[in-house]
Amino acid sequence: MSDKKSTEQYYTRPPKLGKWEGFKVFLWNSETHQFLGRTGASWGKILLFYILFYAALIGFFAAMLTVFYQTLDSKKPKWQLDESLIGSNPGLGFRPMPPDSNVESTLIWYKVSDNKSVSHWTNELEEFLKVYQDQTHAVECNGNRKPEEGKVCKVEFNIDPCIPSKKYNFNSYQGGPCIFLKLNKIYNWEPDYYSSTDLPKNMPDDLKKHIETQANTENNQTVWISCEGENPSDNENIGSIQYKPGRGFGSQYFPFKNVEGYLSPLVAVYFEKPTRGVLINIECKAWAKNIHHDRVDKRGSVHFELMIDN
Repeated sequence: MSDKKSTEQYYTRPPKLGKWEGFKVFLWNSETHQFLGRTGASWGKILLFYILFYAALIGFFAAMLTVFYQTLDSKKPKWQLDESLIGSNPGLGFRPMPPDSNVESTLIWYKVSDNKSVSHWTNELEEFLKVYQDQTHAVECNGNRKPEEGKVCKVEFNIDPCIPSKKYNFNSYQGGPCIFLKLNKIYNWEPDYYSSTDLPKNMPDDLKKHIETQANTENNQTVWISCEGENPSDNENIGSIQYKPGRGFGSQYFPFKNVEGYLSPLVAVYFEKPTRGVLINIECKAWAKNIHHDRVDKRGSVHFELMIDN
């Protein structure tokens, strides 16, 4: 009889506990010495497992990253020119840019009599040109003379009237603004310069004449710049143009080798007297034998619109 009772006690249903009592037992079971459903030994084993697992995982990725970084050079890309994603055909950029709220726009539109309208463009230029203020690592490179190894050439960017004190001519009631152009950097890219005897047929006539006057001079080693209206009506309204400090980017700035202190050369395009109250479509191109122009892919040229209201 006693054996039957002792056997039945194993089949006795445990007492039914309420939610709070069940939760307290789950937190700590004094009979089995379990915390959150596990004993101390069980918790120790599972913690040890995850410590070893994540330590091995971290060690594996650290080793892989170390091997990966051994294949990279912090100064130059592994894949260059045609082997790289950006290729060997540089693009042309312009500053100042439209507001971030209209990031896809290329329209430079302002009202001369409205200081707030003018200040956006001048502030954008001042922010962009801030890095050009300190050129302590740069040297003078007169006559397209290349700098010594490990040195870079100074970039001229403060040339009247494209200067901060004149608001880059954005506030002028007579002339137009100064738009800065820069060639995108491509590591180890060297321009193939045009000479006065092999100029392409589609090059603007005024640029051809300018290059011919530079024949047999060091300044002929230049990535030339041209800006003109996209349509005949645009050319009627664009007016005369000045390029400062010169009509292109000199050979002293190429190739780009990621030397400390290097800054992209600039050309300030000064529109002397564009027609007011008219939208002018402008296209600027960089000219070298190995620069190909493509509007769709934005290679070798840049498009923007200019509209000035009084």
